[in-house]
Amino acid sequence: MARGGKKTEQDGPERRCIVTGQSQPARGLIRFVVGPDSGIVPDLAGKLPGRGIWVSADRDALTRAEDKKLFARAARQQVSLPEGFVDLVEQLQTKRVLELLSLARKGGLAVAGYEKCRDLALKDQMFVLLQASDGSPRGKTKLRPPDGDDSYIGWLNAQELGFAFGREHVIHAALRSGGLSKAVVQEAARLAGLRQVIGGTTAGEDKTNA
Repeated sequence: MARGGKKTEQDGPERRCIVTGQSQPARGLIRFVVGPDSGIVPDLAGKLPGRGIWVSADRDALTRAEDKKLFARAARQQVSLPEGFVDLVEQLQTKRVLELLSLARKGGLAVAGYEKCRDLALKDQMFVLLQASDGSPRGKTKLRPPDGDDSYIGWLNAQELGFAFGREHVIHAALRSGGLSKAVVQEAARLAGLRQVIGGTTAGEDKTNA
């Protein structure tokens, strides 16, 4: 959505959330389908066959959908949800973000380490800054994200970022502009909702120990 609420072509097709009843661009929701065994299956890539059931990419929305049995109502049949459903969706979404970030790294669009990120920033080639949620607050202030919306991702921890870069842990990472980078940003935004991120930190997180 552009400034002032004006829709842009990049918003894409809209879908209706079964919890809020509101329609919004599909990139802000998560698609589910009913599997052969009547189980609810997260379709994070949006490619599974079957009628899509859409829920806002928000932890509270998913919890309400589960508690109020809204999936069964939307599917018009009895369905089953796996144990720890909301946590499972978050884990799968985290995996998707990290896999895309890893592909971006292999394609030369992502770098890790303070010096490499600083170099990208000095060359005005940084598209998005990523910093570990559990990194030192003082250390993280040494780098600033580019101007503009969706230019900072701060809700992955150091171990998760390290996984994407084939290291034990990573505090600073950055993305150059490119197709995969845009996909990382979009999927990371969904993950932010599942982790209830507020202002770049997870809800309930002690910012002094971030």
